[in-house]
Amino acid sequence: MRGNTRRLLTGRLEHADIRTGLRWKLSAAIALVGALVAVALSLVVHNAARVSMLDNSRDFADQRLVLAQSIYERPGRRPNFADAKIDDPMLPHALREKVGEGRRATFVTDHHGSPDIWAAVPLKDGHVLSIHTHFTDRSINILNDLDQALVIGSIAVVLGGSALGVLIGGQLSRRLRKAAAAANQVAKGETDVRVREAIGGVVRDETDDLARAVDAMADALQQRLEAERRVTADIAHELRTPVTGLLTAAELLPPGRPTELVLDRAKAMRTLVEDVLEVARLDGASERAELQDVMLGEFVARRVAAKDPDVEVRVVHESMVTTDPRRLERVLFNLLANAARHGKPPIEVTVEGRVIRVRDHGPGFPANLLAEGPSRFRTGSADRAGHGHGLGLTIAAGQARVLGARLTFRNVRPAGAPDNIPAEGAVAVLWLPEHAPTNTGSYPTLPGQ
Repeated sequence: MRGNTRRLLTGRLEHADIRTGLRWKLSAAIALVGALVAVALSLVVHNAARVSMLDNSRDFADQRLVLAQSIYERPGRRPNFADAKIDDPMLPHALREKVGEGRRATFVTDHHGSPDIWAAVPLKDGHVLSIHTHFTDRSINILNDLDQALVIGSIAVVLGGSALGVLIGGQLSRRLRKAAAAANQVAKGETDVRVREAIGGVVRDETDDLARAVDAMADALQQRLEAERRVTADIAHELRTPVTGLLTAAELLPPGRPTELVLDRAKAMRTLVEDVLEVARLDGASERAELQDVMLGEFVARRVAAKDPDVEVRVVHESMVTTDPRRLERVLFNLLANAARHGKPPIEVTVEGRVIRVRDHGPGFPANLLAEGPSRFRTGSADRAGHGHGLGLTIAAGQARVLGARLTFRNVRPAGAPDNIPAEGAVAVLWLPEHAPTNTGSYPTLPGQ
C-alpha cells in the first residue's frame, strides 16, 4: 500500500520537473523584456531629442533669415551675415522649389552624417536670400552625452531586472524545492510531514495552492491506504481461527494421500494468513527494531546452515553490527526461499562487512520488480511464477525498512550483453546501516551532527 503511495507521488513529482533553472529562466525573461523596453525607450528619447534640436536650429536659422531679409531690403544696405548668400548655387532643389512658390522655408540635409540647416526666402527684386549653417558641435556633444546616458541606463535596467528576476525566481524556486523535498518525504511514508508547512505557507501564491493540493492528496491517499490496511488486517485476523481449526482437524484425519493434500493446503493457507498479517503490521509503520550486537558473518552462516545446508556461505569480511536478529533472519530466510522457489541452484550467500548478497543461477528477476520493487500478490513473469503469493520479497523489504537497511535487486548478465540476453542469475543485496534505528524508530545522533 505504501509502495502505491510512493509511486503516485514520485510520478507526479517527476512530471513536475521543478529543477530546470526556474530562477535563471525568470531572470533571463525579465532581462530580455527590460532590454527590449530600454532599447525602445532609448531610440524614442534619442530621436525626440534630435528632432527637438533640429527644430530649434531651424527656428534659429529662420529668425536669422528674417533679420537678414530686413537688413537686405533696407535702401543701401546689404546683409552682413557671413553665412547669408544671394542666389546660392548649392541651395537644395526641394528648398528652391518652395521658395519659387513665394514662401519662406527651412530645410535639413545630411552632410557626412551631420545635419545641415538651410533657410531661404524670396526677395522683392526676384533674388533668393539663403542661410546655410551646420549642426553645432555643442548639439552633437549633447546628443552623444545623451546616448551614453541612455546606454548606461539601459545596462542598469537590464542588470537590475536580472537581479530582480534572480531574487524572485530564487524565492519561488526555493519554495518549490522545499515542496518537492516534503512530498518525497510523504512518498517515503513520513505521514506527519506537510508540504505547506515545509514551504512556510505565508505567501498566498501558486506554490501555496500546490502545497495545499499535495497535502490534500496525501491525506486522502493515507486515509484510503489506512482503511485498506485495517480491512486486510481484520480479514487476516478473522481467518486465523478457522484456518487453525482446519489445520487441527486435518491432522486428525487418517493417514493417506488425501490427508497429506489437505494438510499441505491448510499449512499454505496458514502461512498466507500470517504473511498478510505481517504485511499489514509493516504497513502500519508501528514496528520497532529490538537491537542487539551480532557478528554478521557468523550469524548468517549459522542461520543458513540450519535452514539449508546446501546453500554456500562465504564471509569475505566479518563485521560487528547492531540490528534486530529476528527481523534480519526473516529477511534472510525470505530471500533464500525466493531464490529456491524461483531461481536455480547453486544458491550463494556472501557476507562482506555490512552487506549480505543472496544469488541464485535462475532466469533473474522480472523487469517490473527491478523497476518498481517488490509488489504483493505479484510473482513476476511466467518463468519465475507458478508458486507462492508474492509476499516474501514484500515482507523482506518491509523488515529491511524497519532495520533502517536498504534492499536492492539486480540480474547478473555477461559484460556488455544487451537486455534481450537471458540473465545468468538474480542477486538480492541487503545493505545494513552503519547506525541502526533506535527502539523508537529514530536514528542515534552522533557528536558533531
